[in-house]
Amino acid sequence: MPSNTYLGLDVGTKRIGVARGDASVRLAFPLETIEVDGQEYNCIGELAREHDAIALVVGYPRNQAGDPTAQTASVEQFVEPLRARGLSVIFQDESVTSVMAEQRLIASGKAYAKGDIDALAAALILQDYLERRA
Repeated sequence: MPSNTYLGLDVGTKRIGVARGDASVRLAFPLETIEVDGQEYNCIGELAREHDAIALVVGYPRNQAGDPTAQTASVEQFVEPLRARGLSVIFQDESVTSVMAEQRLIASGKAYAKGDIDALAAALILQDYLERRA
């Protein structure tokens, strides 16, 4: 049976939030955070293989008007080595996902780290993609 698994990525300059989602049940959840240390492409490739991901859904930053920003260009450059490794990349709007993620973590009343925000933001990006895809 073909995989229904996607990985979501919230790409930052210090950390990359990673989420896992299943298209058959349209559910995404935070997986982990990867440090940007020169090994991030290897880590993403390993996670994609480990989870049998059919594609990477990558947060696509834009400004409030919906126009590209400097960060947009940075994310576009970031995914090129992933594509060169044969990984399928899908861009998904990431408007305010980090803010929403932090608000949810605050509301939970539990302690959290910056990496938790990144991983939850990746899950929100992926969840949005899975719902729109349905």
